[in-house]
Amino acid sequence: MRLRVLLLQLEYGLWIAGALATGFCAGVLLETRIFQSVQTRQLEYQLRTERPRPPSERPERRPPGSLVGRLEIPRLGFSAVVLEGSDSKTLRVAVGRVPETAEPGQEGNVVLGGHRDTFFRPLRGIRDGDQITLVTPEGRYQYVVDWTRIVKPSDTSSLLPTRQPALTLVTCYPFHYIGAAPERFIVRARQVGVGQAGLPAPDTRG
Repeated sequence: MRLRVLLLQLEYGLWIAGALATGFCAGVLLETRIFQSVQTRQLEYQLRTERPRPPSERPERRPPGSLVGRLEIPRLGFSAVVLEGSDSKTLRVAVGRVPETAEPGQEGNVVLGGHRDTFFRPLRGIRDGDQITLVTPEGRYQYVVDWTRIVKPSDTSSLLPTRQPALTLVTCYPFHYIGAAPERFIVRARQVGVGQAGLPAPDTRG
């Protein structure tokens, strides 16, 4: 009889724990969606009202957590706000621009990071030739995927500066791995067009 009571208590405890975990996950998801919606409205307002600033007028450093723009991958139906920073707080609610890498529109390598189980999960379906757009108040930058690669966390070569404007997306791999993933998934794209903020970028691939 005592064993039966203990089993019932354990069952109830597991049900309560499951309900709390589900509620927590739902709360985090709701918070993220609200944050993305608010930041998207802010970006759209900036696109309508702010004058694009040339590189010489842009601040040398963005404040951590500040709005960078919006990343779009049309074929995957992907769209996510990009913030400055790659810390856990930033990556919980958005895609993050890795500090010390190039700014959008500059020569070099713009590096963006995201979690494989949230924002960057759609990257499992990306392929060479896919179009990527990075929309910022300063301009609309169009990229085409050149390659994808799986590397060890110690391999940081894909984060190095590039001679030509490029975009690199980084997330953990495998996508469905439980726990701390042992590898990194890299997407490298080259810039092929620049358009005015709020307008489609012209295709300059020739």
